[in-house]
Amino acid sequence: MQFVVRFLFVILVLSCNNSNTATDSTKTTESASDTLMHDILKQHDVGMAKMNKITQTKSRIQRALDSLANLPTDLQNKSVQYRMELDSVFNRLTFADRHMETWMNEFNMDSLKDNKEEQVKYLESEKTKISQVTEEMIGSLQKADSALKKKVN
Repeated sequence: MQFVVRFLFVILVLSCNNSNTATDSTKTTESASDTLMHDILKQHDVGMAKMNKITQTKSRIQRALDSLANLPTDLQNKSVQYRMELDSVFNRLTFADRHMETWMNEFNMDSLKDNKEEQVKYLESEKTKISQVTEEMIGSLQKADSALKKKVN
């Protein structure tokens, strides 16, 4: 009889420990998804803060291109490389802007909310994506600012 009582006691203790472990695991997963969501939204905010600057910079580039188009033919010929550089950075800015819009349209905050482990994987992937988008935006703005500081030779 004592053996049965001890056996039942061990099973009871083990089952209690298992439920705590599962609860701890769930809490850890929820905490990870909350942290990832916070990081994603922070990166998104950084990118969104650059949207207006991208629009302004594209306008500056367009004005510079328009000015180059109004130069005499000999100066236009000398500015071909500079125009190509301006076109390139304009396109990079456009791509970065579109990439942010695409990411925002495709991102689903509530994705897989019923499966926390899969949600964490999804959010890790989205964190990587939004980080790349933000880097593209910042990098394209830096290239554009650098190009706009140059002068036609």
